[in-house]
Amino acid sequence: MLPGLSVELQAFTTHLQVQRRLAPRTLAMYTHALQRLQAWALADAVALPQASSVQLRTWVARLRRLGLAPRSIAIALAAWRGLYRWWGQYGVVESNPLAGLRPPKAPKPLPKALSVDDAVALAEHPGADSEPALAARANTPALAARDLAILELLYGSGLRIAELLGLDVQASDRARGWLDVPDATAHVLGKGSKRRSVPVGRAALTALADWLLHRPTLAAPGEVALFVSQRGTRLDANPLRTRLQAQARRAGLATPVHPHMLRHSFASHVLQSSGDLRAVQELLGHASISTTQVYTKLDFQHLAKVYDAAHPRAKKP
Repeated sequence: MLPGLSVELQAFTTHLQVQRRLAPRTLAMYTHALQRLQAWALADAVALPQASSVQLRTWVARLRRLGLAPRSIAIALAAWRGLYRWWGQYGVVESNPLAGLRPPKAPKPLPKALSVDDAVALAEHPGADSEPALAARANTPALAARDLAILELLYGSGLRIAELLGLDVQASDRARGWLDVPDATAHVLGKGSKRRSVPVGRAALTALADWLLHRPTLAAPGEVALFVSQRGTRLDANPLRTRLQAQARRAGLATPVHPHMLRHSFASHVLQSSGDLRAVQELLGHASISTTQVYTKLDFQHLAKVYDAAHPRAKKP
């Protein structure tokens, strides 16, 4: 078990959380990487500010020997490099010993997206409480209405899970994001603290209207979050993932469904219908068009399947 962070490293994670506004999941991965770095420094009797480039490369090699995936190593490197860069700003270190060290190249798997039929089946399947132990005290109609509104927003507007859970019922000075029902728009705070506005479709508006009727039966007094848990406070990501997976199983989907898959499905289906890559980039809030271009490969896969199924020369004899 890794030890807790020192005061100095805690100050860095506070910087990541408050100033850089890392997503909770990213912050947790960075924290774990820093805990590992601290533990190895203690074991090797090395003070982290005085660690040399050679020493740090030794620890990077140790990450490889642990069998970590290239992406996990890249995340650890990003956390470590960011720490030394931050220390450099305050004169703790003269230079970044990790500067120039590149993470291993990782294969880029295509994002997993649902077919249009599966996405519609998931949304149209009646919801039910997925926690039998809580059924006696659970407001099942309210939870079903909430879950459907969440599903329709994730798929209908392509929101990230953090963007969705950060939504408030209405705009305020403290709101990270909010829903404007009359304007059929969701205003969200995306990666890098960048704000964007996305349209909310008719199906999502209908589901949201139903949820807003049920919401007062769950929400604690004064709670501003759009989506709340059974305790009446802002909903967390883990229960959302669990309930979405249960809904997918009840709908008979063979593919395990997670929230980001609905974002991938949104992007893929909009691109298939419109062919407008720039519009998809804006809707997703991607800083670079190259990030969005991965969906053109999904679009080609879809066309290839249609060809294989329909063209006489593609069919097997």
